[in-house]
Amino acid sequence: MSRIGKLPVTIPDGVQVTLQDNVITVKGPKGELTRELHNEMEVVVEDKQVIIMRPSDSNKHKALHGLTRTLVNNMVEGVTKGYQKTLELVGVGYRAQMQGKKLVLQVGYSHPVEIEPGKNLEIEVPAPTKVIVKGIDKEEVGTLAANIRAVREPEPYKGKGIRYEGERIKLKAGKAGAKK
Repeated sequence: MSRIGKLPVTIPDGVQVTLQDNVITVKGPKGELTRELHNEMEVVVEDKQVIIMRPSDSNKHKALHGLTRTLVNNMVEGVTKGYQKTLELVGVGYRAQMQGKKLVLQVGYSHPVEIEPGKNLEIEVPAPTKVIVKGIDKEEVGTLAANIRAVREPEPYKGKGIRYEGERIKLKAGKAGAKK
């Protein structure tokens, strides 16, 4: 048995899970998520739990077992608590600000970079060098945070750029002086 896949997903109070033709819908206080699950996995919703079973012990089914359980668990957690990723801007003159719903980044280019969040996402800028991406879908939050980071990835010599909160950049040594 998959150590992750065999664990049932508990459904908290206020969350409604429906399953129809391998399409699972999770409704909660923060919103609603829908996802089509792999048709070979058997998913059962019973008394405040979602149980995922696999048809055989093949490597493909073992991998899908844990994946399916994790996807369902992330949906349940997303509609109850939500997800967030925090990014930091490191560099002289690097700053972020909100203009309406758009995030405007000034990170050393000749022009400001504008990023529009998706419909289920929101961006907060509590400080000019801090950006928080929030949403109910873990995949969308991670993708938007990665797209923001890709605007100016941290460079390895001075560490300037956009990085995740707590991310450590391994700095390289600069150019050595010429010998005489």
